[in-house]
Order: sequence, then structure tokens, then C-alpha cells
Amino acid sequence: MSGRGNLFAALPPPGAEERFDTLLDHPAARIERIASFGHASPPGFWYDQPGDEWVMLAAGRATLVLEHADGDRETLALAAGDWVFIPAHRRHRVESTSNDAIWLAVHPGKT
Repeated sequence: MSGRGNLFAALPPPGAEERFDTLLDHPAARIERIASFGHASPPGFWYDQPGDEWVMLAAGRATLVLEHADGDRETLALAAGDWVFIPAHRRHRVESTSNDAIWLAVHPGKT
């Protein structure tokens, strides 16, 4: 298997929703590019994913909120180049993104 691309090529135009593009779908991992244009999670919504996720903000700015097992919440201000590992079932939400936020998300194994 071989392939080639550029994370910043053929970016979608800003729209009402975030854009998820699968760059690699392999038994070992799924890798996505996520384009956010000032998007945030809906009020009261929390992601609770069944698998681990490693995410890097490649461009722009974003704020994530992670919920810990004891119910405490941690707010992370991210800039381009920052990455976060989010274990399976760690509740989290996107509080805000800049109009030019581009993420690289890696989901180990099939999720």
C-alpha cells in the first residue's frame, strides 16, 4: 500500500458542519483530517468514543474540555502543533475553534 498527499491540499470551503476526511483506513489505524471553521460541540454535548484517539491541531487554535473519571474538568487551549491523547470513553468536547483549524486525528485499531 502506498499513497501520498498534503494535509492542507484541497481543503473544503467553510460550511455549517465540520468536515471529516479519511486519509488512511488500515487495520492498524484510521487517520482523518478534520477541518473546523469556528465550530464547537453543541451545548451539553460530550464525545464518548469507544476507541482511543490521538489528535493534533495542525493549524489554527482550539479549546478542548476533558472530563476526568472523578468528574473534574480540564480545559486545554491548543495552538498549531499541540497534540492530545484521549483514551477511550474519556468524555470530551470542543469548546471552540478558530476559522482556520485543521486537525489530524489518529484512531488506533478499527473503531
